[in-house]
Amino acid sequence: MVNVTIDGNTIQVPERTRILDAARLVGVRIPTLCYWEGLNEIGACRVCVVEVEGYDKLFTACNNTVADGMVIRTNSPKARQARRTNVELILSEHNSNCATCVRSGSCELQAISQELNIRDLPFEKKIPAKKQTGSFPLVRDYSRCIKCMRCIQVCDKIQSSNIWDVVNTGAKTTVDVRDAYTLEDSSCALCGQCITHCPVGALHERDDVDRVIEAVGDPDRITVCQIAPAIRTAWGEPFGLTPELATVERMCKALKMAGVDYVFDTNFSADLTIMEEGSEFLNRLSASDARLPMFTSCCPGWVRFLKAHYPEFTENLSTAKSPQQMFGAVAKSYYAELLGVEPEKIFCFSIMPCLAKKHECAIPVLNDACGQPDVDVSLTTREADRLISLFNIVPAEIPEQPLDMPLGVGSGAGNIFGATGGVMEAALRTAYALVTGKNPDPDAFSAVRGMEGWKECAFDLGGKTLKIAVAHGLGNADKLLKAIKKGEVSYDFVEVMACPGGCVGGGGQPIHAQKFCAPERAEVLYRQDAAMALRFSHENPSITEIYRSYLGEPLGERSHHLLHTDHRAWKMPSEE
Repeated sequence: MVNVTIDGNTIQVPERTRILDAARLVGVRIPTLCYWEGLNEIGACRVCVVEVEGYDKLFTACNNTVADGMVIRTNSPKARQARRTNVELILSEHNSNCATCVRSGSCELQAISQELNIRDLPFEKKIPAKKQTGSFPLVRDYSRCIKCMRCIQVCDKIQSSNIWDVVNTGAKTTVDVRDAYTLEDSSCALCGQCITHCPVGALHERDDVDRVIEAVGDPDRITVCQIAPAIRTAWGEPFGLTPELATVERMCKALKMAGVDYVFDTNFSADLTIMEEGSEFLNRLSASDARLPMFTSCCPGWVRFLKAHYPEFTENLSTAKSPQQMFGAVAKSYYAELLGVEPEKIFCFSIMPCLAKKHECAIPVLNDACGQPDVDVSLTTREADRLISLFNIVPAEIPEQPLDMPLGVGSGAGNIFGATGGVMEAALRTAYALVTGKNPDPDAFSAVRGMEGWKECAFDLGGKTLKIAVAHGLGNADKLLKAIKKGEVSYDFVEVMACPGGCVGGGGQPIHAQKFCAPERAEVLYRQDAAMALRFSHENPSITEIYRSYLGEPLGERSHHLLHTDHRAWKMPSEE
């Protein structure tokens, strides 16, 4: 233990404690900008500088530790002036047109500029001129980058995708795409974690809100919306709603007020995915020449990562489409028939916690219902919230409205798709019933839950020991694939989600600085599952009816055409 004095407060702390952490223990908050605990502790922005008695230079609090007898002043005139100058220099190379920035109101640079009472700049503005095309789902605004390096760190350390890097030297130093001329040509998985870790608006999703508004206003289009399970855990956060108030039914009402004709639940097609993927897995398990382990295919970010970095495992992916794409295929075939309209009249859009869904719905081989996109547009949670705000809707003041039928019915198994381990747990619930003829305890496979990055379990499935693994975050997926490739581990079934925590931690979810929200969001899904009367995908009455009246049976001819795909039929840039 060492004794230090911080702004007149003397405290004992363990040696090698960071100045930043020691200050927090005495209630002193030192502002930071580039810092992210455990990820980015490099002092690049120099906003956290403090004055230490006996030294002429200032110390960055995020990556310097205390010493015995150290006297620290966090708000001395020298520290405050240096902090202000450093932020002014950052602003001199930053596009400060906040009114048109997606991060206005949640921008860390904007907040710290207000704290420092910066009203004008003493330096000449020099804004980078390089621009990116707006067609790719992930957009980099070079005029807003502050070179904090967070995107590089999360992409390398957490996601193992290595898309971003520092380029050039001296005054021209910046962050740009590594090993490719453009972002479109890179191996980006579109997980969006660089967006959620960016402190400003330098990274954001392609905005497709106007396309939805146009469709809603077109009297000749029937607008159909699907809401993914992870959305109900987070959409209410920017509006100050608790999870208990931010129900999917209240979101349904908001979307109806915005003019959407029909609002459905992706939980329905999650249940459909379980029927197809579970049946496919049981077939593979009984075949002597099947490619095992079978990997889940519902996360397009994971599929992009595997195809870019481990294309030799492409045939291990389940051929089942994701719930988003299954829903679109059903909406423009089965549901179009129920409405008695041509599929082309339906405009189907999804609300997803993910950027990769924007790419997925544009893949030609994933559109089989009517010769046009099965899902026309995919919005992130953030975009959906902007859509609601644009129509001047106050969610806290509106009632709930039930989702439409018959595609508005989902089980608890479909609901937990949004959390890491949820797809595996839902699949095992139904696989057990298909093999044994009876339902297991709904929570029999809860060992797959939790935030451990790579989990493995063994379960009895009708007398056969099933070896499974669950991974979330592409860094963990990378470790798992390496181990399988080397023969160090062996599994029958593997679930992977690209984002830490699963979809609840998706790159399209509301952003809260320095906070990992996935654990508490996942708990919302599990509480909802536990409270539902319907907890098995195969008992969903709407699923039973669509197979009876339209699809026939899982893996049948029509099911295979509409609900399955060939992942080899499209290429990542690295494959080309």
